[in-house]
Amino acid sequence: MAKGDRNGTIDRMTRRVIILGATSLIAQETARYFAAEHARLFLVGRNPAKLESVAADLKVRGAEAVQICVADLADASGHPAIVSQAAAEWGGLDAALIAHGTLPDQSICEQNASALKDAIETNFVSVASLLIDLANVFEKQRAGVLAVIGSVAGDRGRRSNYVYGSAKAAIDVFVAGLRLRLAPSGVRVVLIKPGWVDTPMTAHLKKNFLYAPADQVGSSIYRLMLAPRSVAYLPWYWRWIMLVIRRIPEPIFAKLNL
Repeated sequence: MAKGDRNGTIDRMTRRVIILGATSLIAQETARYFAAEHARLFLVGRNPAKLESVAADLKVRGAEAVQICVADLADASGHPAIVSQAAAEWGGLDAALIAHGTLPDQSICEQNASALKDAIETNFVSVASLLIDLANVFEKQRAGVLAVIGSVAGDRGRRSNYVYGSAKAAIDVFVAGLRLRLAPSGVRVVLIKPGWVDTPMTAHLKKNFLYAPADQVGSSIYRLMLAPRSVAYLPWYWRWIMLVIRRIPEPIFAKLNL
């Protein structure tokens, strides 16, 4: 049985990984790397047919065992049971990846309070809920890696997606505090901030040269979960793009069509 070390890192023999939002393309690509290392994977998602398909693929790719759990992660009331089931299934957890979320329609959210509420609850509240439940398990183990997919959209509010961006900004602050809480226990918390990624969630958007393939992002997430750092922009160039965007004076930024 693999164990995390006191610095929260996990080595290539890690056996116990929970992936929440496992049918997302980025999560699938990340899981394939763990499968190649013969990990034991606990996959959570709301579509049973897709989960079964992903599980079958990961078994072919070398996963030692794959367990699936059908659940709507937007419903936080079910989170404690999911985390407890995963920990009990494998006798503990070495790593967790939270990868679920939605890309809401900004114009609808501006006109519909219910849509706005759903977007915030899915992209922030449910993520925070899962982080707390997972943190409690990892803190008792005094080892492990918690990885959560945020977004560069949380770095600065933009007129085109400030609902989504505000949820991701809230994750930034939440994760920063959680990281400090768990540091004495040797648990590492990694915030992953992708830029534009070519996935089904962005299929309706016009692509440009800044879009990264999902397999490239999945590979990077896998490496980050083996040797964690606090915050990682993916691909790397988004760190510098967002540095520039954050420094644009507000009067100038207001005139940009972003």
